[in-house]
Amino acid sequence: FSSQTITGNFANVIHGLNANHLTDQVIQRSKRMILDTLGVGLLGTSTEVCHKVTQYSKIYSSDISSTVWGHLDFRLPPLYAAFVNGVAVHSMDFDDTWHPATHPSGTVLPAVIALSEAFPQKKKISGLDLLLAFNVGIEVQGRLLRFSSEARNIPKRY
Repeated sequence: FSSQTITGNFANVIHGLNANHLTDQVIQRSKRMILDTLGVGLLGTSTEVCHKVTQYSKIYSSDISSTVWGHLDFRLPPLYAAFVNGVAVHSMDFDDTWHPATHPSGTVLPAVIALSEAFPQKKKISGLDLLLAFNVGIEVQGRLLRFSSEARNIPKRY
């Protein structure tokens, strides 16, 4: 990508991020966001919508699997585990938000965790790598939100 374009600049910034960019403050806030998201997600596993997507997703199987929060009896392919866990987080609608309205952790954390579990045992990622991936996901979402003309109109609609 050319750095002369918005997309090129965006890709260069994201590609250039590494664990050294995680300040102590970012790490502490990320840990708090993650803990909050896990708590809301575990509570959300008891909702009707979460039960429905869990039942629906049971038809999928794969040699590669990830945890479905609140269920010890089965696992799902990473895509479906991230979907079910994301629904659990947002089903209570207590997950974190920023303005204009978006829920950063509820979309990013389930995907990051599901993907991290899918790595082979000998290539498992560290906690710091997980924090970096989480923050890159939050950064991507924030930048997409900032570039979105649709998002700029949200406050006017409410």
